[in-house]
Amino acid sequence: MRKLKRLLTLTSILSLVLFLSACSNQPITNHSTGIWDGLIVLNFSRAIIWLSKLFGNSYGMGIVIFTIIIRIIIFPLMMYQTKSMRKTQELQPKLKALQKKYSSKDTETMQKLRVEQQKLYSEAGVNPVAGCLPLLVQLPIIWALYQAIWRTHILRTGHFLWFQLGDKDPYFILPVLAAVFTFFSSWLAMKSQPESNGMTSMMTIGMPIIIFIMALRFSAAIVLYWVVTNIFQAGQTLIIQNPWKIKHEREAKEKAKRNHERTIQKEMRKAKRSRKKRR
Repeated sequence: MRKLKRLLTLTSILSLVLFLSACSNQPITNHSTGIWDGLIVLNFSRAIIWLSKLFGNSYGMGIVIFTIIIRIIIFPLMMYQTKSMRKTQELQPKLKALQKKYSSKDTETMQKLRVEQQKLYSEAGVNPVAGCLPLLVQLPIIWALYQAIWRTHILRTGHFLWFQLGDKDPYFILPVLAAVFTFFSSWLAMKSQPESNGMTSMMTIGMPIIIFIMALRFSAAIVLYWVVTNIFQAGQTLIIQNPWKIKHEREAKEKAKRNHERTIQKEMRKAKRSRKKRR
């Protein structure tokens, strides 16, 4: 199932790259046509400029507000993905038990493992590929935002705080902030897991490093989008997937289960003693 998820993500990314590589890099104007240029990129550009005018022609604020609006629009999708991820996390002990039970690598055993895993996912109402959806939604948004800024002269040459939107951050402050909030957002998500593993820990540390390196090469406007996105993501996690609240609920559930098991064992001992007295 993980291989299917990776394959789906990779295929979608490659398809998106092939599609966008055919897009024009000509300046965006009111005369731009086509689904990508005339419908998506042009309207992104118009929306940012319109929002900027509400804040004294601050194009940086226009990007910040536009990013927040986009995040609010895709919030239901993110909430679905978060709930699906939490259900998947709770299934990890059972999934590990199945992997231990069907540890042989022969074709028949692997097929049985896949069937049992799918059954477990189905009973829990989990879609293993749901985690791909937010990524697939955000990729064209990031690229459309990049093109809207780069291909709109007034946005590319606009200034915000200490940087020019179309250039790299000269002081590397935004790349650092992007990496820090990426780490914080990932750390919060990992904190809610019932148990951690090497892969999760590596991603929590590795992803901020990758974001930092990429942010050094991208225009400040795109990195500003990443910073705002990850701040929003961290806040969203604290609201709908608060790791301390989840940990408390999990501990309470485990305590209730232990108490229930002790009660059953106590009743069984009482029944056993009662049968002995009758004899």
